[in-house]
Amino acid sequence: MAKMTKILGAMALSAGLCALPALAGDLTPETVVATVNGKPVTLGEMIVMRASLPQQYLSLPDDVLFKGILDQMVQQSALEQSVEPTLSKKDRIQIENDRRSALAAIALQDVVQKAVTDTALQAAYDAKYKDFKPGTEYHAAHILVDSEEKAKEIKAQIEGGVLFADAAKTHGTDGTAASGGDLGWFGAGMMVKPFEDAVAAMKPGELVGPVQTEFGWHLIQLIETRPASAPALDDVREDLAAELEQKAVQAHVEAVTKAAKVEKPGEGIDPAVLKDETLLDK
Repeated sequence: MAKMTKILGAMALSAGLCALPALAGDLTPETVVATVNGKPVTLGEMIVMRASLPQQYLSLPDDVLFKGILDQMVQQSALEQSVEPTLSKKDRIQIENDRRSALAAIALQDVVQKAVTDTALQAAYDAKYKDFKPGTEYHAAHILVDSEEKAKEIKAQIEGGVLFADAAKTHGTDGTAASGGDLGWFGAGMMVKPFEDAVAAMKPGELVGPVQTEFGWHLIQLIETRPASAPALDDVREDLAAELEQKAVQAHVEAVTKAAKVEKPGEGIDPAVLKDETLLDK
C-alpha cells in the first residue's frame, strides 16, 4: 500500500510539473502544442498564424489569443482530416495552384523589399522630375450635356444672371453636377484635348462653350490659375514605389524564367478546352 501511494504521489508530482508553463529557452518551432488524431500542431504554426492576423486581434490579451489560435488550429486540423480522403481532383489541383501562387509571392518579397528603398525612391524622383518645366494649372468648372442646342440654352441662362453652379446642379449630366460642376485643379495632359485647349485660352472668370468632346457638349468656366510646380517627393512616394516594384518584379521574373528550362508541349492544344471542366472527372 505504501509503495502504491508513493507511485501515485510521483505521478501526481509529474503531472503537476508537466502543467507548468514551458520555459522559452526550451521551446522551438517544432514544439508540439496539440495533436489531432495523432497529427501534431506546432508552436511554429501558431506563431505564423498570429503574424497573419488583422491588427485588431493582436491587441487581445496573450492568453486569450493563444487559446483562440490553438482552438482554431485544432478545429482546422480536424476539418482537414475529415475532408482530405474525399477531395476531388479539382480540389487537389486547386490546392496545388494555391501553393504555387503562395511560393511565387514569397519569391518576390525580398525582391520588392530591396527595390523600394529611400535611396531608390529619391533617385527615381530625381530622374522623373529633373527636366520638369513649370507650366500652368487650372481650376475650372463645367456643365456637360448631350447636345449643342441644350448647351446654348443653358449658356444664355447664365449670361442672363443664373449662377453657373446652380445651372450645373440643374442641368449637368456627370458626377460633378452635385458640386456645381467644379473640376478642381488640373494640369496639362489631364483633360481631353479640345477641353484643355479651350481652358488654356481662357482668362479667370470667363465662360466659353459649347465645346464638343467625346463625352458631349461642355460649358466651361475658368475659376483661377496658378503656376505648376514639381510635386514633393512625399506626394508621389506611393506612385514611385509602385513603379520601382513593378520594374524589379518584372526584371526578376524574366531573369528566373530565362534561367529555367521551359518546354511548352501544350501550346498546340485548342484554347477552348479550358472551359471543359468535365476533363477533371477523368
